[in-house]
Amino acid sequence: MKALLDASKITKEEKEQNPEAVYQALRYLQDPKNHAKVDKFITQDEGDYDELPSGPARPVVPPLAPLPPNLATIRESREYPQALSIDGEPTPPPIPSRPERTKSIYTQPVDATDSPTSSPRGAGDGAAGGAPARPSSQQAQREEVLGKLRQVVSVGNPQKKYRLERKIGQGASGAVYTALDLQTGELVAVKQMILEKQPRQELIINEILVMQRSRHLNIVNYLDSYLVSGELWVIMEYLAGGSLTDVVTETCMEEGHIAAVCREVLQALQFLHEKNIIHRDIKSDNILLGLNGEIKITDFGFCAQLSPEKTKRTTMVGTPYWMAPEVVHRKQYGPSVDLWSLGIMAIEMLEGEPPYMNEDPVRALYLIASNGKPTIKDRDKLSPYFCDFLDKCLEVDNNKRPSASQLLQHPFLRCAQPLPNLRALIEAARSSIMRKQEMNVI
Repeated sequence: MKALLDASKITKEEKEQNPEAVYQALRYLQDPKNHAKVDKFITQDEGDYDELPSGPARPVVPPLAPLPPNLATIRESREYPQALSIDGEPTPPPIPSRPERTKSIYTQPVDATDSPTSSPRGAGDGAAGGAPARPSSQQAQREEVLGKLRQVVSVGNPQKKYRLERKIGQGASGAVYTALDLQTGELVAVKQMILEKQPRQELIINEILVMQRSRHLNIVNYLDSYLVSGELWVIMEYLAGGSLTDVVTETCMEEGHIAAVCREVLQALQFLHEKNIIHRDIKSDNILLGLNGEIKITDFGFCAQLSPEKTKRTTMVGTPYWMAPEVVHRKQYGPSVDLWSLGIMAIEMLEGEPPYMNEDPVRALYLIASNGKPTIKDRDKLSPYFCDFLDKCLEVDNNKRPSASQLLQHPFLRCAQPLPNLRALIEAARSSIMRKQEMNVI
């Protein structure tokens, strides 16, 4: 514990000024199940789910008209002339590297040697193979999870319906590939999870149940799922624009762009919160973009289902830099934690990264606990409406923080640009990433 505290770079003066914040930042380390990744990640617990009604069907978005040649500004160079145009069938850019400390607890590094065309593991693959046998209690829990999964997945071999194309990144609980639907010819996204490698398998059930029962215009649509020889395949709709992280890190977003993203995310949060579901991991990595202006939240591995008997959660969850103060302090909290995370994500869109990104995660937790609302760079250059929107999202007193429904009425959202305008940002980010890759090759 002392070594971790020393490595956090929390100064002696800070320890003396706010020992309670230091204690709260380190407290989550006391749980043994956190020790494997204690320096980077936060734990979470599962929720129980009631039957949820289906939302409205996803409307068809008309294709975009050709874009003008002058595309979005690249963040690293405001004079970069233009981004790569997208001709024919769009393909997503590879997800750029991101500091390990910004990832969620189950995120694993992308393995460049993985082959998307490899077949699922056989019954003997990933078995003990000389490793010590599992305790009977763990085996019983695994069988229970498998039994629950069999109740929600489809029967059959997904390889007869889908042909994997290429790996496009990692979610909170597995690798994601593009795949071709052999019957319709459409591209879909396939999330593959090796169950034996999931530390908390019950969270996978969370993700499937929420996606199955939460169809909404601003939520990534679940299509199907399969169990194949120790692997779970989750089939989802494919968004060719990639994650918002690419746009955040590679381009300069204007207030109108930020307002558009916030409005769409708020619509998804309003829907989830009305179903008593808290996402608990809102950040740019979990916002996916389509080339026709779609903005959808994904990655439901951290979701919590509330009930009239248990309307608050006290477990520390999510990714440190987007975490609300009440979560760090282990106080009771509700859906408003998602609004805090949205405010941090708005700063991320404005500045290219969330506050305290360059800090050790433990010190970041300390700063969140002690400072509350972070300092916004060049605040005087922002519009009054944007400043007020950020202040509302980042209200430290969670009882005073507005709901998603209330924030949807905020005047800042009226400056939102048309959603198809985001395509220019996607193209600019893609061009910047490709240019960096070419430079690395040379």
